[in-house]
Amino acid sequence: MEYVYAALILNESGEEINQSNLTDVLEAAGVDVEESRVKALIAALEDVDIEEAVEQASAAPVPASGGAAAPASDDDESDDDGDDEAEEAADEGGDDEDDEDDEASGEGLGELFG
Repeated sequence: MEYVYAALILNESGEEINQSNLTDVLEAAGVDVEESRVKALIAALEDVDIEEAVEQASAAPVPASGGAAAPASDDDESDDDGDDEAEEAADEGGDDEDDEDDEASGEGLGELFG
């Protein structure tokens, strides 16, 4: 990835992206330069308009992360097949032990967030 960053630095500063310049930037950053990777990057960037590529990349929409929950749709509510009633009956007759476990697992969270 540092090879691509070096090419972006050269492009941003208006310098030519060639083997010598790319190697100099990488060495200045403390990277152990592999000549074959430098040559491969230069060949790959030969027909690429970097300004256009950066513009397109920054304009691309960012997908929602896997951690975000999707909002419930109306379809979920209309699929009532009696499972909710079974869950409610189990909850009503449930053990108090489960409630204690739930409370114990969240005790330290307040200390984390002050």
